[in-house]
Amino acid sequence: MRRRLFALVTGCAGFVGSHLAERLLADGWRVRGLDAFTDYYPRAQKERNLAAVAGDPAFELVEADLSAAPLEPLLAGRPTVFHLAAQPGVRGSFGAGFPTYLRDNVLATQRLFEAAIATGCGRVIWASSSSVYGDAAAYPCREHETPTAPRSPYGMTKRACEDLAGVYAARGLDSVGLRYFTVYGPRQRPDMAIRRLCESALSGSSFPVYGDGRQIRDFTFVTDVVDATVRAAQAEAPPPLVNVGGREAATLLDVIRIVEEIAALRVALDRLPPQGGDVRRTGADTTLARGHLGWRPEVALREGLAATVAWARSTIGEVALVA
Repeated sequence: MRRRLFALVTGCAGFVGSHLAERLLADGWRVRGLDAFTDYYPRAQKERNLAAVAGDPAFELVEADLSAAPLEPLLAGRPTVFHLAAQPGVRGSFGAGFPTYLRDNVLATQRLFEAAIATGCGRVIWASSSSVYGDAAAYPCREHETPTAPRSPYGMTKRACEDLAGVYAARGLDSVGLRYFTVYGPRQRPDMAIRRLCESALSGSSFPVYGDGRQIRDFTFVTDVVDATVRAAQAEAPPPLVNVGGREAATLLDVIRIVEEIAALRVALDRLPPQGGDVRRTGADTTLARGHLGWRPEVALREGLAATVAWARSTIGEVALVA
């Protein structure tokens, strides 16, 4: 009888992590999900993210903090590790919030890499970010050609994790860092721009636009990100760093217009000064992902935004109750 594939998913109650857990279970994996349930946003919203997997006998939820908990017991059985847990957000990484980013991003990742080697785990797939590129001199960004120059402490911590992966690769760790580009879709965190935009359109509240709104982003729908992540676990000899970017880039003003068309509602804009750490543009060259993972983004921007608006429409009242 074929042995069932076994995964540890850190950050399993989060936006991408919950979608990944569902995909792995649907593909026949056994999943141990780990989450610290930090107070970055309400616990009840994270528990809602797990509603589809909570009753699955192949899913086990462990509440633990990667920066402090004993990790070797969590890696018993030598699972494939999907490491998505992190302290997110560019703006919050400045000032007094920075120690949290050091703990939850750098220290947690270093401890997980150590434990993975100690327990003889297979591959570790972990979430890096397009933030490592900063404002690149040329686009699209290529993994081993475009210099990394983060513009925020958050981006710096992700760049430090890439260095850690290189250090542990020399000790035998098989890892793949995925540089995610502006992931969006149902279950986005409350602070993320597209969720806030959808909620503003549906509720009639104003939506903050920092700067002129012409910032360009390579928007990537969450199911495409999950597909790349699963493929990275199964690929033969993938590169250590891989861009994961969407089918099309757009400005924030473009996205606002599309959401208005989908929702058939106008969005009141609150014009604000540019924010520190924000970059003018992101753009991914996905040649490595296509060649080594057999992956390509499938969801067009309008299709993904329609799904996100529909999710926001179905949940906005319930989310308000548990916020």
